[in-house]
Amino acid sequence: MTERTPILTVRGLSVRFLMPGGRRIAAVTDAHFDVAAGECLALIGESGCGKSVLASALLGLLPANAQAAGEARIGDLDLLAADERTLARAVRGRLIGLIPQSPAAHLTPVRTARSHLEETVSALTEVRGRAAVRSAAETAAERAAFPAGHLDRFPHELSGGMAQRAATALALVGDAPLLLADEPTTGLDRDLVEHTVDELRRHVDAGRRALLVITHDLAAAERIADRVAVMYAGRLVEVTDADSFFGAAGPRHPYSRGLLQALPDRAFSPIPGTPPELGDLPAGCAFAPRCERTTDACTAPPQPADGVACHHPYVPEDLRA
Repeated sequence: MTERTPILTVRGLSVRFLMPGGRRIAAVTDAHFDVAAGECLALIGESGCGKSVLASALLGLLPANAQAAGEARIGDLDLLAADERTLARAVRGRLIGLIPQSPAAHLTPVRTARSHLEETVSALTEVRGRAAVRSAAETAAERAAFPAGHLDRFPHELSGGMAQRAATALALVGDAPLLLADEPTTGLDRDLVEHTVDELRRHVDAGRRALLVITHDLAAAERIADRVAVMYAGRLVEVTDADSFFGAAGPRHPYSRGLLQALPDRAFSPIPGTPPELGDLPAGCAFAPRCERTTDACTAPPQPADGVACHHPYVPEDLRA
């Protein structure tokens, strides 16, 4: 297998929120992962586990009471160390193309899709002149399979799928090496989910771009991902290839295995209990109170090994049982 070139390299990324009274909430803790050119990494986990906070850290969009540490590099640029000027002029749109959750809500309601695209072309490219900008906007729309006949429609006139394509077109304008899609299938029916993830996958398969998809939709992740990173209570508990995760080998972390039971073709078996509050995490393994494999060893934080952070990971024999 040809080794892929990393586009994004994350090492030790942590995010803390400073709350009134000096209380700190650990939203993301010590995240390590890469996303390579021509690859899709699906970051999955329940709502509130820290996925979108991690994405905001990469884009420099954390609130004022947040503190980020570690490294997140695209090429020689450390995104976490970059100032706002660099983030605004060199990162957002140019290095990272964002496809936001609920894209229709991120479009200005009194402007057409064409107007959004033309403004983005003018801001992110060297294209100048009304005719040239118009042509470049139409090309971006075509690349995202956004119909030319919809370009002069306003956001409220677009279906959920068309709004998704408009957001994708906007993310492609700057030719960013990394696309970041935050919950791209939320609110879509299943047929449209499959179409959306297939369209996103198409933009990665050319080999120049990387795609980081943040989702709690495991069926969508199975369809689009090359690798899977599972987050629980602010920590990555497993990072593995998608074929192993969704295939016969299966995931090795007990939480990952529990998540798979939500897929339609699996025997439903809910994970007992509820996730902990990020401001009140238990000592040791945060999943231990909900885990059937817990022992006294789990009172100490597990150290990641072979892509899984667990004192008692499943092995293939366990998964076949």
